[in-house]
This record gives sequence, C-alpha cells and structure tokens, in this order.
Amino acid sequence: MNTTANSICLHSTWRQATRSDSIPQTCSRGREMLFNHGAALLSMRGISLASLCLLMHLFQDKITMILVLENQDLRDSIKPQKVEFRSFNFNTSLHWQPGRAREPRDIIYFVQYKVYGQSTWHNKDDCWGIQNHCCDLTNETSDIREPYYGRVKAVSDGIYSDWSLSCRFTPWQESMIGPPTITVVHSNKFILLKLQAPRSPYRRKRGSKIPMTNYYDLLYHVFITNNLLDKHDKVLMYEGKEKIIKIEDLRPGASYCIMAPLPQVPRHRAWKVPSQS
Repeated sequence: MNTTANSICLHSTWRQATRSDSIPQTCSRGREMLFNHGAALLSMRGISLASLCLLMHLFQDKITMILVLENQDLRDSIKPQKVEFRSFNFNTSLHWQPGRAREPRDIIYFVQYKVYGQSTWHNKDDCWGIQNHCCDLTNETSDIREPYYGRVKAVSDGIYSDWSLSCRFTPWQESMIGPPTITVVHSNKFILLKLQAPRSPYRRKRGSKIPMTNYYDLLYHVFITNNLLDKHDKVLMYEGKEKIIKIEDLRPGASYCIMAPLPQVPRHRAWKVPSQS
C-alpha cells in the first residue's frame, strides 16, 4: 500500500510538472498565430505593419499637439492685462486686470519689480501668490528719481501665463500730488487760511513724514465763492507758494466757500533735495 501510494503521488507530480512546462510554449505559439493572423488581415487590406506603426506615432503626436495648444490657450487666457503703476503722493502700487477668460476663483498672481537698466528682477514677497489685482510697491520705489518696471504673471490649474510688463515708471515725474489741507480762521473782516501740503509716505530721521513741498515748488490756487454768486461762479483769490493767505473785504451776511484744488507743479518739476532733519 505504501508503495502504491508513493507511485501515485510521484506519477501525479510528474503529470502536473509536464502540464506547467507546456504552458509557455502554448502561449508563445498562440501569440505568434494571433500576430500572423493580424498581419495577414492588414496585408489583405493593403496596410503594412510599418504603416500602422507610423499612423499610431502620428496619432500620438497629434494628441500631444492638441494638449500643448490647449495649455497655450489657457496661458493666453489668464495672462494679466493692462499692468500699470499708480501713484499718489508717492504712495505707489502696481495694478492690473485679469485675463480675457472669465476669472475662476483659483487664479493667483505673482509680482516682480526692478530698476530700469538692471537685469535682476525682484520678487515682491507680500504679492507672491495673491488673488488681488494690485500690489503696494511704495517701499520698493522709494528712490523716487529712479525709473522702475513691474510685471505680473498668473497661474491656474498648474498652468502659468507669460509675464505681463508695465511701462516704465518714475515716481518723481509721474506721481500725482494731492490737494493741501486747509485750516480756516475767520472774523467779520477777513479770513485767514493756512495751507498744509500733503505728506509723502517717507519719514525724516525724527519720524515725521516728509511733506511734498520738500520735493517740489508747489503752486497753490485758492478759489472763493459765496451765496450771493451763482453756484457755478468762483473767484480766484490767490495764486502762489505761500502757506498762509489772508482774504479781506468780505461782505457782511454772506456765506463763503473756499476751495484749493490739486496744486500745480512746474513742467520741469524742479528737484529739491528733501530735508531729513
């Protein structure tokens, strides 16, 4: 019984090994038959294997080209538009508009700046990956006689746009100057006006902000109107650089309105070295 059992086990093991050894040969013959059959069908239709491989390669290239074009279209559609500097009393910021595509919520922007003539662009850390459409560059443009450039790029879904560049900007030549602050002291016979020029964001050594009159020779215009005149009529009462103005010959019982619009700056914008004391 033991001999028979051992014979059966050995015989069974041999049969299993024989079957497993024959599988690779069978699969190989099957693949070869399938390949030959496919080649024969292609040959019957006048298509060679080389032509098929070429067609598959061209089809793959076309898919790649479509993806590239789609990415390029997205880059163009999110590229920031109308990048420009805006400055008021040397408070300077870079502004832009979103791209021509309707702006999705996930678009973020990156801002860089540089001084004209330099090759290195600097990242603005506070404006690196923001969703706003403006960036404060007041501190970065503090050398107000230097010309600057700014640029912005956008990213959406991992696709980056090209940089959008601003025009050259020089704060000293292009910053808008605000109107003066007016303090009024009045009596029955005269009005005393005290004009205080707007101040820049930059400070003296002692900490006070430097007034714009330290940079420019500002020319003030003071207009006055009263309730006896047409509301559109106004009289120029003063033109000059003085900070204290006295207006006399007032009419009894009349109510007066005083206006001091944006000061004029000479066209040459004569430079004055600001006092730091």
